[in-house]
Order: sequence, then C-alpha cells, then structure tokens
Amino acid sequence: MAEIEVKNLASEVVGKLELSDEVFKAEFNQPLIWEAVKHYNDSLRAGTASTKVRGEVSGSGKKLWRQKGTGRARIGSIRSPLWRHGGTVHGPKPRDYSYRFPRKKVQSAMRSALSAKLGENAVVVVESLNPETAKTKDFQKILNGLGFTGKILIIDSSGDRNLLLSSRNLPKVKLVPASGLNIFDVVNSNTLLFSRDTILQVEKGLSK
Repeated sequence: MAEIEVKNLASEVVGKLELSDEVFKAEFNQPLIWEAVKHYNDSLRAGTASTKVRGEVSGSGKKLWRQKGTGRARIGSIRSPLWRHGGTVHGPKPRDYSYRFPRKKVQSAMRSALSAKLGENAVVVVESLNPETAKTKDFQKILNGLGFTGKILIIDSSGDRNLLLSSRNLPKVKLVPASGLNIFDVVNSNTLLFSRDTILQVEKGLSK
C-alpha cells in the first residue's frame, strides 16, 4: 500500500494514511494522459468562430463588366473570394469540438497522473482544510508554512466558507471539490493539496 503523511495546517505530522496501490501506484502512461488532456481541452472549446462565404458578404450580385472584349479578367460578382472584401473560402464555421472519450480511459489517465504526482512528492494531505479566518493573507501564510510554491490545486469537498473566501483571490491557487477534479488541473499544478476525507473520496471513485 502507498503511504503518505497526514499533516495539520501548522505543517505538523499528525498521522499516516494508506492509499490504494491501484490508484496511487499506477504505471505512468504519458500518451494516455496527453489524450485525456486533449479531450478535456477540446470539450471546453466554444466553437463559435465563423466566416462569411460569398453568399453572405455584402455587395451587389451584378456582373461588373461584360464577359469578353474588355481586356480584363472575367468576373461575375464583387463578392468573389478573389477580391478584397469578398467571401472566405473554406473558412471556419460554428462547430462542436467535443468528442466521446471512454470513461475507463479517463479514469486510467487520472490514476496515472496522480501516481506520478505522488512519486514526485507533489501530493500533500492535511487532516482538514478549515482555516480559522476568511482572510487571504492568513491562508497564504498557511500555504507558505506547508512549503508550497508554484501552482496549487486544492481538492476539498467540505464546502468550508472560510476556505473558499480565503483562497479565491490567490492567483496560483485553485479550489475544486472531488467531483470537479479533472486531468488538466492535475497535470497543470505543481502541488495537489487534499483534505483527508477528500483523497479517500477520490480514491474510491477511481477504484476499479
């Protein structure tokens, strides 16, 4: 079993927690993680880019000059893609970029990513994430005391109001519940901070 120390908000070790090898000692699979991150990012794309074809741009449909005899190239419409302010050829149109990705592959990618973070000592578990105040500077002191640097992903499902208010203004800190944990945030964070109950909840959800 994978074992990790459990700390309090003062960075004191208060116990140890055994974690499932199935979830936190999975084989590292970089191609699968890449696929899962790509799927997540594509599902967030708005797909609202749109260009106008020749039938949608403004301008008369009248033929500009006769077909032959002028010495100029033949032209049928001022809205031709060959002309300035004409229509766009093969330009983007609104579309849905999301696609189906097997749930088992998403779970396998998450297990692989979490195992890699644990192997890098980038996973920290605290007994509870219930700061005494809702002040951002007080919560920043807690994070500094825990030795955190870079981007921090906090995973906690308690819904503690002080935690929400004190963490939301920190630019490199993101708070999500266990149900909102996704592969992109895991890969994009330097440190994962779990409450004890939440990491067990995540472990249960990712167990086969």
